[in-house]
Amino acid sequence: MKNEEYTLDVKKLTKKYGDIVAVDNVSFNTKKGDIIALLGPNGAGKSTLMNIISGFLAPDKGVVLVNNNDVSKNDILTKKDIGFLSEGAPLFGDMTVKLFLQYMIELKVNADGFDKIGKRKLYDDELKRIVDAANIKNVLEQKIDTLSKGYVRRVGFAQSIIGNPVILLLDEPTDGLDPNQKDYMKNLIKDMGKGKTIVISTHLLDEAIDVATRIILINKGKIVIDGNLKKILEHAKTTSLEDAFRKLTI
Repeated sequence: MKNEEYTLDVKKLTKKYGDIVAVDNVSFNTKKGDIIALLGPNGAGKSTLMNIISGFLAPDKGVVLVNNNDVSKNDILTKKDIGFLSEGAPLFGDMTVKLFLQYMIELKVNADGFDKIGKRKLYDDELKRIVDAANIKNVLEQKIDTLSKGYVRRVGFAQSIIGNPVILLLDEPTDGLDPNQKDYMKNLIKDMGKGKTIVISTHLLDEAIDVATRIILINKGKIVIDGNLKKILEHAKTTSLEDAFRKLTI
């Protein structure tokens, strides 16, 4: 595959915190339609890697290209192409869900060329789209601080898809969701993944199996293996992802 066909191209990323190497010479690339589960134990470096890819954290070494644009040199341009659900999102707990999302839409959606009425319709249509996708209409008037953990994650997810970005970075997207909500979110991710690149950071093995087209197993900041489930099981000489996970992350 030629470089220009990659939606995301991660090249030799390294990030240290003192003597701790959180991300150690990590490289991989993606294309449209990839749903990648970044799988690993707690402390493996998954969240640090996601923050570097999104542009919120600078690496010590290495480059991240989003649609062939360097994140470190084209910050505004690349962030338009990325939707990011971070581990602690969303902030502004004293805002209602509706106000928070309206605020984020006005920050992220390009309304140049629209008059006042056209701009309002554009923003209202986008609010309806993301609220329907995240299934959060019933909590729009509640303050974020009053929501359950599951609803907070769903509001964060709604924020991440504002502007319909081509790359979604989802850090523990089903954290705090009940079983029905998890199934809904997994199906939504699979459906959206047909036209996007989605990278999910998770430690949940069933999530990786159910959703991902590809698994990147990371441990102690390094990529242990990158491939589909069959490749990983063959590499680990096991019949289950759970056994492979244990064997490869010792």
